[in-house]
Amino acid sequence: MNLATSSTGPVRATMDDVARHSGVSLKSVSRVINGEPHVSATLRAKVEAAIAELKYVPDAAARSLAGSRTFIIGLLLDNPSPNYTMKVQKGVYDAVRAHQYHLRIDNVDSSVPDDEFSAQLEALVRNSRCDGFVLTPPLSDNLLLLDFLDQSGIRYVRIAPALEKSRGSGIVIDDAAAAAAMARHLWDLGHRRYAIMRGPTAHMAAARRRDGFIEELKRLGLEHPVIEIDAGFSFEGGIRAGDSLLASGLRPTAIFAGNDDSAAGVMAACSKAGLKVPDDISVCGFDDSWIARSVWPYLTTVYQPIEEMGHAAASLLLRRDEPESALHRLDFHLVVRDSTAPPPQA
Repeated sequence: MNLATSSTGPVRATMDDVARHSGVSLKSVSRVINGEPHVSATLRAKVEAAIAELKYVPDAAARSLAGSRTFIIGLLLDNPSPNYTMKVQKGVYDAVRAHQYHLRIDNVDSSVPDDEFSAQLEALVRNSRCDGFVLTPPLSDNLLLLDFLDQSGIRYVRIAPALEKSRGSGIVIDDAAAAAAMARHLWDLGHRRYAIMRGPTAHMAAARRRDGFIEELKRLGLEHPVIEIDAGFSFEGGIRAGDSLLASGLRPTAIFAGNDDSAAGVMAACSKAGLKVPDDISVCGFDDSWIARSVWPYLTTVYQPIEEMGHAAASLLLRRDEPESALHRLDFHLVVRDSTAPPPQA
């Protein structure tokens, strides 16, 4: 179908054009565009095909006035890892853009006192005018934030929730099982002396990884205690934790870090101490972010589908027929590279 051309250029397609081209009513087109529930797959496919062919772009202002919505989705972050935030941002952005919405990204500091955090939230909601929020860890488990959004009547979807899992929709992987898989990999290589670099205390997924790793080693029959050091989720935290561990005189043969950033920092600390990875000590991480292939040797890690989790969370938020307590689980897998090997002989 060709649209008419005026003296100033091609005429912009309208909802009427989409309705005529797809052979459905104007109301049906509106329901598809606005993401309303109970729209059949056949109807949605017809309308979306017409939208694509006509290159129709919805008028955001008109949609907002008609439905009392702003067509803006907010992404809330409080994570020190740039690798994680870049991936989750891309996933959320792709989903939001596909639904003709706009994305607003905000960083909030949940470590401040409650009254200060509440003031941040009030200012955020007042200024952002978002139709809903995608919450990333550790904000996914911040009960003050969840209470605030519930009381304000604002919809949200949580990524990697650990507390009150039935509270709202969420996207998760099995962090404990993923860390257990890494423990089995190191055990099968022959390691029996381990250290773990713990993530932030407010990050519940980090706690699940720690527990899954240690419990699996106990199940396999480990006799020595696992050395535990706080590293956070940053490269600098990994260096500090690695320096502390190696200066203590304790020498594990394998180190599991809570994410790739801190694992890369641990590798830097090993290099400073004159240790070769993996000849002298094995190091592994979690996430499979770009930094896992930016260090040498390449990092053995757990692939967490961060981008897919962001996309799925935003898609859930935009689907109005989704049960409020739906929890969706995505898959992980182990990525074995060059930073792990059998332990050196005594």
